[in-house]
Amino acid sequence: MADKLKSEKFKIAGKSFKSRLIVGTGKYKNFSETAKAVTASGADMVTVAVRRVNILDKKKPLLSDYLNPKKITFLPNTAGCFNSEEALRTLRLAREIGGWRLVKLEVLGDKKTLYPNMIETIKSTKILSKEGFKVMVYCTDDPLLAKKLEDNGAKAIMPLASPIGSGLGLQNKVNISLIIKQSKVPVIVDAGIGTASDATIAMELGCDGVLINSAIANAKKPILMAKAFKDAVISGRNSYLAGRMDKNYFAIPSSSSKGLI
Repeated sequence: MADKLKSEKFKIAGKSFKSRLIVGTGKYKNFSETAKAVTASGADMVTVAVRRVNILDKKKPLLSDYLNPKKITFLPNTAGCFNSEEALRTLRLAREIGGWRLVKLEVLGDKKTLYPNMIETIKSTKILSKEGFKVMVYCTDDPLLAKKLEDNGAKAIMPLASPIGSGLGLQNKVNISLIIKQSKVPVIVDAGIGTASDATIAMELGCDGVLINSAIANAKKPILMAKAFKDAVISGRNSYLAGRMDKNYFAIPSSSSKGLI
């Protein structure tokens, strides 16, 4: 475990972040609620769907009117892209209009599962990395494909816990653990987290961070849920660093069997 007990500075592509929680900005009632949730979460990075969230048209409400880009890192993503060409075009546009180089890549396979198309994802990662982008990549929980992404320049590996928006939580702890052990870049669980305890489990496995959107935005009380996730991520990270007790198949008394009598 020692080699995974990294500095408590959370770094992605050389940039440090105070929080290990990344928050998505979709599905909220309005930008005001988005901002309140982000503040409650303590996150200093948010994802922004370039094709869906207004970040430039000053005639309409701007996300930057509610979240200060100087304090919160905006992470443009390719949500809604189903092939490499769409994803590349979207992120090149983001760089052109906003100067962004740290980006999140999603290339979806189909509209029913929203699973990543890994062939197109690997192809896009390689191209974007060569163009100078620092790519955080949404992917399946296949350790071999995760390694291939890292080999092709990914700056963070972002395996799904379960399908996007499903709320099913972490379905394959073994695969996630294998990805964590082999990766030399941050591993951030992305998609499918349903509640705060799911985030704690991911962090206890040794994940470097988690990305949450639907679980906060779709909660009955989004602001309170954002605070719950903040605490859950901190708790899970501390638990991981503390090192859990060994598991045993038989009881072990918590007090000494040698008494005074």
